Amino acid sequence: MSEDSKKLPDELPTESSPAPLPILDWSSPPGGKMSWPELVGVTAEEAERKIKEEKPELKIHIIPPNSMVTMDYRLDRVRLFVDESGKVAQEPRLG
Repeated sequence: MSEDSKKLPDELPTESSPAPLPILDWSSPPGGKMSWPELVGVTAEEAERKIKEEKPELKIHIIPPNSMVTMDYRLDRVRLFVDESGKVAQEPRLG
């Protein structure tokens, strides 16, 4: 690598430069509900419908028993952990 290629550009970004990505602030959750304890014991379909009524922008994932999930935290997702009968087994929450 030559010395010239290590130099920073002399010009500032222009309007044609891509905008910087926003910084996500995980310390302050979005407005509204963060969990739905009242949905434990209802069917996954009913729980999904009720959550979508309140927050239609959320992605709902139905998780069967004994399934593995990633540990990432997403404020646009609610996981519905269901039991063998298809009913919500634990409190649905954002993340």
